[in-house]
Amino acid sequence: MTRILILGANGQLARHTAQRLLDVTDAQLTLYLRRASRLTNPDAQRVTIVEGDVLDRATLRAAMRGQDVVYANLSGAMAEQARAIIDAMHTTELRRLIFISSMGIYGEVPGEIYRSVLNPYRDSAAVIETSDLDYTIL
Repeated sequence: MTRILILGANGQLARHTAQRLLDVTDAQLTLYLRRASRLTNPDAQRVTIVEGDVLDRATLRAAMRGQDVVYANLSGAMAEQARAIIDAMHTTELRRLIFISSMGIYGEVPGEIYRSVLNPYRDSAAVIETSDLDYTIL
């Protein structure tokens, strides 16, 4: 059974991902978000909810212990959060990261120009790309 830590668990994409994982896998989920009261536990047998900020490194490390995969769906200080995630993953010897970013950060959308609104997403991807983690950036 796979254990997945979902960071930013109250985000729309993260909520859909968590539900899909519950529907089609036997994964155990840890849902990590700043205000746990905003989320109802969808399956008390398979889901643990943790209140914490990704930049609170002690809480983040504690949530990562025993996990197999980290799925990050964040906004805000993206590069700083990416560094905190990488640090916590190294400390807990966790290797697999799935990091949700934004389309367009690599200039892959025809006719679109790389804009400053994408800078935080591109910066966080650059931090992850220089890590030694087994990562996927979406």
